Amino acid sequence: MRSLAHVGVGVTVSVVDVPGADPVSLRLLEMGLTPGVNVAVVAAAPLGDPLELELRGYRLSIRRREAALVTVAT
Repeated sequence: MRSLAHVGVGVTVSVVDVPGADPVSLRLLEMGLTPGVNVAVVAAAPLGDPLELELRGYRLSIRRREAALVTVAT
């Protein structure tokens, strides 16, 4: 398993966990990054940050440091 921050553009993964009870982790869960959901990495900004994700029928942009909190599996 690895973090969402290390997934390449064009790859779809499944969320395993968003550990922690800090405000950022809770906000990621509220935005739909819950265990079991499939997430596609659609694009990355020219310097690599932020990432554009597609999940649950919508697109979401998050920073790599936030994506590093999300554990995923292929």
